[in-house]
Amino acid sequence: MKHIIILGDGMADWKRDDLGGKTLLQYAHTPYMDALARMGRTGMLRTIPPGFHPGSEVANSSILGYDQHLVYEGRGPLEAASIGVQLRDDDLAIRCNLICIDGDVIKNHSAGHLTTEEGDVLIRSLQQELGDDRVSFYTGVQYRHLLVIRGGDKRISCTPPHDVPLQPWRPLLVKADVPEAEPTAELLNSLILRSQQLLARHPLNLWRQAEGHDPANSIWPWAGGYRPQMTPLTVTYPQVRRGAVITAVDLIRGIGQLAGLRCIEVEGATGLANTNYEGKAQAAVDALRSDDFVYLHIEASDEAGHDGNLALKLQTIESLDQRAIRPIFEAIYGPLADFDPAHPVSRLGDDVAIAVLPDHPTPVAHRTHTADPVPFLIYRPGMQPDAVETFDEDACLLGAYGQLKDDAFIRCFLNDE
Repeated sequence: MKHIIILGDGMADWKRDDLGGKTLLQYAHTPYMDALARMGRTGMLRTIPPGFHPGSEVANSSILGYDQHLVYEGRGPLEAASIGVQLRDDDLAIRCNLICIDGDVIKNHSAGHLTTEEGDVLIRSLQQELGDDRVSFYTGVQYRHLLVIRGGDKRISCTPPHDVPLQPWRPLLVKADVPEAEPTAELLNSLILRSQQLLARHPLNLWRQAEGHDPANSIWPWAGGYRPQMTPLTVTYPQVRRGAVITAVDLIRGIGQLAGLRCIEVEGATGLANTNYEGKAQAAVDALRSDDFVYLHIEASDEAGHDGNLALKLQTIESLDQRAIRPIFEAIYGPLADFDPAHPVSRLGDDVAIAVLPDHPTPVAHRTHTADPVPFLIYRPGMQPDAVETFDEDACLLGAYGQLKDDAFIRCFLNDE
């Protein structure tokens, strides 16, 4: 049995009056998710352990079965792994967004969805002007980059910029949790203020403003930590002899690498609604021919939620269903209309178990992550289905798996329970 997890980042949401009291998953047209739920079993999964911030780094590594009390070090070290930055034991790796500030407030966390090429120009400039033997900037993807502080103290409080759209930024500057971390907090705040001076007059930002785009006029460091210790999935789960991760997001790529998965690049893959769904789906199918386990991550719904864009988030959910899940299912089992659940035949030779879930909700009305449990479905050939007919937050509450937490989901999925 081979296994694929299809992850719709931030796909879960709250009920809305303008959708007739439905959530987005209930309102959207998702025939393939619904069919998999109807043929399989469902439940709810708590991906954020008590005491942890509902970030994607926590949620996605929890889905893979990692105990956050043992492995959590924030996003920075994971993104360092994804771009090949080798950390020393005393290196503080911290996520470095390029954001847009407007006067005293954070206008958005993504500088109007800066491109990777534009981000690279600005990060190289910051490294030239602000980098030294202790401070290093590294280019990541789009607006998501990396800052490494040699000898930095991780005992600091940083605010994720996507949590605070349109809020004043000065009260949100880095704060030390202990007196020993004061020098690190002061250094990071100095870098923020100096970056604003440099980026405000950078030619690229002057051009972006002239073209009507938001400028990337400040760095925003957050989610820092040291090099994490993660046991590869191939060691923990004998079912995973070889696995792959497919994503456009450095964070997920870093988790995959530390989990022992090979990373597959897909041309045209972005973290937005314009991502290459079909290319990602084909890459997943190709990987299943040689690998035992595939983790397909699609970010688009999360970004639409952060932007507060209801129509776009609905579109991303339907695109996930029709442009990713549908071609994957059809490549494995053929068209849904011709599929006989009582006699499934895999076109890949091996049977394939399919799981679909979000990592966390990113409600459009809230514009950031919440720690609410998320719905999940598991389908494998020959399993006895539960009574759930659709894939959504309400229906999956009644699923056979009930509410899971910790490593229960991945063990159920990989152990074919």
